[in-house]
Amino acid sequence: METNKEVNNTKEIESKQLCKIRRNPSTAIRRKRKEKKVLVLDLDETLIHSTSRGSRNHDYMIEVLLDKHICLYYVYKRPYVDSFLKKVSEWYKVVVFTASLKEYADPVIDYLDPEKKIFSKRYFRESCQFRNGIYMKDLQVIEKDLSKICLVDNSTFSFEINKENGIPIETWINDPKDRELLNLLPFLDALRFVEDVRSILSLRL
Repeated sequence: METNKEVNNTKEIESKQLCKIRRNPSTAIRRKRKEKKVLVLDLDETLIHSTSRGSRNHDYMIEVLLDKHICLYYVYKRPYVDSFLKKVSEWYKVVVFTASLKEYADPVIDYLDPEKKIFSKRYFRESCQFRNGIYMKDLQVIEKDLSKICLVDNSTFSFEINKENGIPIETWINDPKDRELLNLLPFLDALRFVEDVRSILSLRL
């Protein structure tokens, strides 16, 4: 039979062990907390719209050298894009994947992320697969584990290789009242906690 002194000693040891666990959670738990899923974002008509015909209200202008010719593009930001990118970069490892040429897309991405704190990687047309006249995006180029990666794109053709990982968004051209990016935030906030993103995203198929 335990004495009161032994019981108190046991409780004291258990209490110290509990405090130690709280201060130093296991490596597995800490790793799980730090792990972020990968959010892949399309560029044109998803985050921005650009045109070779400018107007006074464009947000940015870039010069692109294509085939020894300088082309001017006028870039317009989709409403709430800055707030959207800032928030999702807190939740996900954010990657941009565009079917556009690097020469054009790089300066546009620099404009969206001047401090290079948002996008961890950039993928361009050369990383796409061209089938039947369509550029498709194979997400395994970015992440082999498809359970933790998703793609937001206005073109559903981009999802053809990984249909269960796609999040379609309305094409944006110039609507100043557009709220698609803002409306997407609650869904992305919830999606980051699921074990396999495909268990949710496949429901739309």
